[in-house]
Amino acid sequence: MAEQKIGEVVKFFSKPSVAAVKITAGELNVGDSVKFSGHTTDFTDVINSMEVDNKQVQKAVVGDFIGVKVSDRVRPGDEVLKVIPD
Repeated sequence: MAEQKIGEVVKFFSKPSVAAVKITAGELNVGDSVKFSGHTTDFTDVINSMEVDNKQVQKAVVGDFIGVKVSDRVRPGDEVLKVIPD
């Protein structure tokens, strides 16, 4: 499966387990698979929901700062890669 870098983690909130992500390329939709990758981070999640300014959105584009629920810890600077099915 191909991967395309679409953004990076800006902040991580441990209690709700939410990552703040800045979209730097392409777009992200609810239902997409994303891989979080960094020095100690390497896992894939499916985006079940995302928020921009505390409002649910279906799609995020370049320049958006989004909040997404994650299954594991991420760190600022970790890359966010969209997994593109073959």
